[in-house]
Amino acid sequence: MPDFDRRRRKVCSFCLERMDIIDYKDTPRLRRYLSDRGKILPRRMTGTCAKHQRSLTTALMRARHIALLPFSAEVR
Repeated sequence: MPDFDRRRRKVCSFCLERMDIIDYKDTPRLRRYLSDRGKILPRRMTGTCAKHQRSLTTALMRARHIALLPFSAEVR
């Protein structure tokens, strides 16, 4: 019987690209780690490692403070 419960392990995209620092000005890349409501997505959803998740959170908060990214969802 095949094991369908096993899921493929997510791999950190920053580790694959060998990125040491995450630039807060790279808004297209950072937008992938925000939900449609503007919340920062957790590690279990994105697959980032703990080291890069911490620096990703810092970069997202910096981008929000200088108005490159929204704090909340856009009102329609």
